[in-house]
Amino acid sequence: MYLSTYNDNRCVDFKEIKKEYTILHYVDTIGCVSCKLHLNLWKQFVDELDSITPNKVKCIICFYPKWKQLLFKNLKLNNYSEYVYIDEKDSLNLLNKFPENENYRTFLLDNENKVIGIGNPIHNPGIRNLYIDMIQGNNTKGKTYNKITEVEIERPIIRIDNFHWKEVKTIKNKIRNIGENPLIIEGISTSCDCTTVDYKETKIEPNEELTFEISYKAEKPETFYRTISIFCNVANSPIELTIEGKAIE
Repeated sequence: MYLSTYNDNRCVDFKEIKKEYTILHYVDTIGCVSCKLHLNLWKQFVDELDSITPNKVKCIICFYPKWKQLLFKNLKLNNYSEYVYIDEKDSLNLLNKFPENENYRTFLLDNENKVIGIGNPIHNPGIRNLYIDMIQGNNTKGKTYNKITEVEIERPIIRIDNFHWKEVKTIKNKIRNIGENPLIIEGISTSCDCTTVDYKETKIEPNEELTFEISYKAEKPETFYRTISIFCNVANSPIELTIEGKAIE
């Protein structure tokens, strides 16, 4: 496999990039490109890894682009300078038969390129912490976790009436802790950069609730369907919410 960075024209053999660990992330760019890339979050994660484990990890994102120019535009806008691989024939996916679930298209590899971890550290705070522990050489066996509780969501499915596509639509929703232990919000991620979630508390005591705001900004007039994942100490974490509607001219 040969790689390059967006900001230069040099190609580098995958095997020549000597690092102890590799994070390999495969993404097709079919559909909403900016929704899938989360390049700003990848940059933050790579910077964090570089600060705590200098020169130990390389991050490679493999793209199978349907709209190559739109992909390049996003790389440029985000000033993304990590190694990327443009796989126009989708060879990596055809060889490995990646699952449809995008959360299982990211891999932590050791220095022999063997898979030692699976999961997306950008979407899942638990996977992120696991990767950091493994890269730092911490023992991940027998780690203690928050006690399980139960929750009730005010609206698992949020439907928005027609609105002008240039308008930012904001909706409030609630999550209530109906269990016996404190509810710990580890993180909330969205399937699209055009959807954001704002919340203040991360610990909700039994019989209390958290109000959070969901904002949606369309890129163009469209019928949309987005998902929101709430990572917390419940048995079926992450809790999946959906937001759907139509942004019109």
